[in-house]
Amino acid sequence: MKQYRISRSQGRVSTELLAYYLGSDLIVCLYNENAHLGAVAVGEYDYEEDRASSSVITRCGHRDDEIAKRQAHAIAKKTKIPVCVICGLHLDNIALTEIKEFVSQADSLVEELLGLLAEGKPGIMDLS
Repeated sequence: MKQYRISRSQGRVSTELLAYYLGSDLIVCLYNENAHLGAVAVGEYDYEEDRASSSVITRCGHRDDEIAKRQAHAIAKKTKIPVCVICGLHLDNIALTEIKEFVSQADSLVEELLGLLAEGKPGIMDLS
């Protein structure tokens, strides 16, 4: 299966992106060393209305929903294909600046992924 893997790191904040196709749909995981299922968002493009929309489910006590929903919407809007974003980012005793860094890293990773997809880059081959 072809995969895209990209990462960003700044201080204590480190974010990884793993993306792969499930048929013609896209699965994107955003996580760090404390990976978990915090929130799952689905983004879809409505050709009749010429707009993207996204919906999110968040696990109790988790706050990954904002990143998941934001990125699902951005990816669906740009690619015009269905996308599922799974987000699980955790950092003990997190500061507001670190939360902002997680958001920034997620934005940057998704922007890079969209660039790779637009260029038709094949991703990496997983031989497992």
